[in-house]
Amino acid sequence: MRYEFRVCENEACQFRFPAEQENARRLICPLCGAKTAVIPIPPLNQNQPEARQPQAEQRLPLILLLDNIRSLHNVGAIFRTADGVGIGQLLLCGITATPENPRLARTALGAEQTVGWTYERNAVQTAVRLKQQGHPIWALEEGKTATSTGSVQAVSLLNTPIPKPTQKAAVLILGNENAGVDPGLIPLCDQMFSLPMVGQKRSLNVSVACGTAAYHLRHLWVSE
Repeated sequence: MRYEFRVCENEACQFRFPAEQENARRLICPLCGAKTAVIPIPPLNQNQPEARQPQAEQRLPLILLLDNIRSLHNVGAIFRTADGVGIGQLLLCGITATPENPRLARTALGAEQTVGWTYERNAVQTAVRLKQQGHPIWALEEGKTATSTGSVQAVSLLNTPIPKPTQKAAVLILGNENAGVDPGLIPLCDQMFSLPMVGQKRSLNVSVACGTAAYHLRHLWVSE
């Protein structure tokens, strides 16, 4: 799919927007209905580098467990983040949509084909199995709660030394947009991490939080 930028020819409007080259509606301004003209600049996505897989040493030893993420947009955005940062596996649990839903591809934009995924009905059972296999279990959550190592206060992800896992990939749990992480998962966690918030809101959108956390861990663990 190729894009071009167009501008409204109505001097009183001058609306400027990107449009698919195959879409006939691009010829008409969506605001005032006047004709539009193509802007003579290279189209988006031209001369992009060839797709490539991250080298083994660039892969993050990290698995994302998506615990009942309700928004297709968020799931698709997390697939794109996983592809971009070098995460090879997503565990899609509960109501979290899978790439079998064609609408997810609108946000994932092909990343659903490059990142491995499995669907699990029960996130708690999945986390128990992974913990038994030796995977560190982490959650991106705020507050204080009981975990497998005792009563733990979530610590700032950005201000905490986090050694790179060497035996088994760590599992980072991302919770539901409204309800947060399933309470049954918290006692299984070895550590809880939070992202510092300086405004009035106490949390970020789950896909934004995922991107922040993933790229921070990449910065800590991978030498570019």
